[in-house]
Amino acid sequence: MATDKILMEKDGGIGRIIFNNPERHNAVSLEMWEGVTEALEALKNDDDVRVVVLTGAGGKSFVSGADISKFEDERSSEEAIKKYDEVGRKAYLGLYNFPKPTIAMIKGYCIGGGVAVAISCDIRICTDKSSFGVPAAKLGLGYAFDKVRQLTDLVGPAFAKEIFFTGKRFKAAEAIDMGLVNRMVSDSEIDDFVKDYAETIAGNAPMTVASIKNIVGEIVKNDDDRDLATCEAMVKACFDSEDYIEGRRAFMEKRTPNFVGK
Repeated sequence: MATDKILMEKDGGIGRIIFNNPERHNAVSLEMWEGVTEALEALKNDDDVRVVVLTGAGGKSFVSGADISKFEDERSSEEAIKKYDEVGRKAYLGLYNFPKPTIAMIKGYCIGGGVAVAISCDIRICTDKSSFGVPAAKLGLGYAFDKVRQLTDLVGPAFAKEIFFTGKRFKAAEAIDMGLVNRMVSDSEIDDFVKDYAETIAGNAPMTVASIKNIVGEIVKNDDDRDLATCEAMVKACFDSEDYIEGRRAFMEKRTPNFVGK
């Protein structure tokens, strides 16, 4: 990795991207966004990796937004702001469009850009001590259409407005009620819980999982933008695959299938 503020790890079929800026609650700088893109590209091209977990170092924060201490260097001119926004957008889109399943493992604060990172993942799992908020209205920031739509698609218009209008910090239980996160577990259980979730996903048929991720992604698009032909082709590829044969045989033989993604 080009920066030590983003760490990348592998454990069997599980890849991990770690925001490693704990002294600033994992606030994200320009070099960190570049690091996220680099890590995503490496994990995308690694055939052994079937699921990716994103988390924050230190245990007190997932991501607490942008690193304001870097603004004077990285966002002090129109040109610098444009570059920062382009690099950040590339990282968000790379995560949102990542072809393999992604899990946000959220400990502690998940604020501003941290929420944007979390909702760009497929699954969000937090602890009962986690908290969430988008304080844009307290800072006078504008939020782009695509980011607001992602949140609205997830929690609905009413909760999206509440999150943005108030700028307040919401507890984990409130995030569950909103549908902002999938699961909430105790702080002591989350590492094992997420590892078990990731291993379960990694052990399933990769082509089936990839087809579902793609189809759900098409469902949330406008009708005219949907690529149904690709959806149909991916479904057909599942039925034509070696993994479909393996899945049937394993079921009949009462054993765990060994899926190879072909």
